[in-house]
Amino acid sequence: MLFHLYGDTSIWQLCGWCLVFVGLIVANEIARRTKAGGIFCFVVLPIALTIYFTVINIGAKTFAADNPTIVQMNGWFHYAKLYAATIGCVGFMILKYHWGSLGKSTWFKCYPFIIVGINILIAVASDFESAFKGMQIGGMTGGWWYSSEGVWLYGGWWNILNGIAGLINIMCMTGWFGIYSSKHKQQDMLWPDMTWQFILAYDVWNFEYTYLNLPLHTWYCGVALLLAPTIANAFWNKGGWIQNRANTLALWCMFAQVFPSFQNHSRFTTLPVVYADAAKFVTDATGRMDPTLVLTSADANPTAQGVVAILAIAINVLVIMNIIKRSKEQKKNPYTNEIFVGTRDYKLAMERAAKAN
Repeated sequence: MLFHLYGDTSIWQLCGWCLVFVGLIVANEIARRTKAGGIFCFVVLPIALTIYFTVINIGAKTFAADNPTIVQMNGWFHYAKLYAATIGCVGFMILKYHWGSLGKSTWFKCYPFIIVGINILIAVASDFESAFKGMQIGGMTGGWWYSSEGVWLYGGWWNILNGIAGLINIMCMTGWFGIYSSKHKQQDMLWPDMTWQFILAYDVWNFEYTYLNLPLHTWYCGVALLLAPTIANAFWNKGGWIQNRANTLALWCMFAQVFPSFQNHSRFTTLPVVYADAAKFVTDATGRMDPTLVLTSADANPTAQGVVAILAIAINVLVIMNIIKRSKEQKKNPYTNEIFVGTRDYKLAMERAAKAN
């Protein structure tokens, strides 16, 4: 079992997961179906939040000292992820609606690869940071270190393995210029060459990333957030996974940045098994368990971390080997050409694509 899902709070944890999953599905549909929805979600809302973030950071030592964002989510990673994902969403709208010269140019079709690659590199950097700090303390067996968000993380060799899996995952994105708009009102930006193989490799790698580095958030951003775009791609938005992923990621990051206590300090908080048990945590002034105050002497159970890290790199290696095999058989560069032509996923996505792009 990967999470502590038992006891008095289990029903709240499951309800919280369902609320997040359904909320992300609905929010993605609002954002993707109309230009107005997309502009509100990825232009208007981020501008408003930027003003809010600026104000609370200016007042971090005075009136905003106890602000949840300042206390729990003021590290570099969270802001980098939020704005990288949001910029990705704007670029995807430019492509699917063919806005301006950028939206009509061929070279800009490689933008999705670039922005996704940047997002993956941000996570890889965070993985390597955790490995370095954990191994400084405990060597190859890992060790606890206290993050800038006030959470104890257990870093070790599994972070290195998953970081390498992330680097391989970047190279598993093929057909960079095979970007299309869907026929129906240009609702979706489609990437047909991004088939189930890449999605599986990405989802396992990203789950492990959150499990290792965002332990208080994993139940939501490592499970609900990953499944929402994958389910949409599988059942009603074939070929649109990367757009679904960017939309839901950006919207979740906005919510988590403003309301971090939902997943950090509430009955919805769900802990990974690496945290041995509730007795290892300090309680706050109200007597409730505070997951961010785990004792440095807490016993770690890194078995799940290591197993999933091995799984992540194994799946990514298998996918990149298949890409190499297909590219050799077809005598194509897998990045400037689409190499999954003829597969079921590719055919279904292309059936939705507009002819003129």
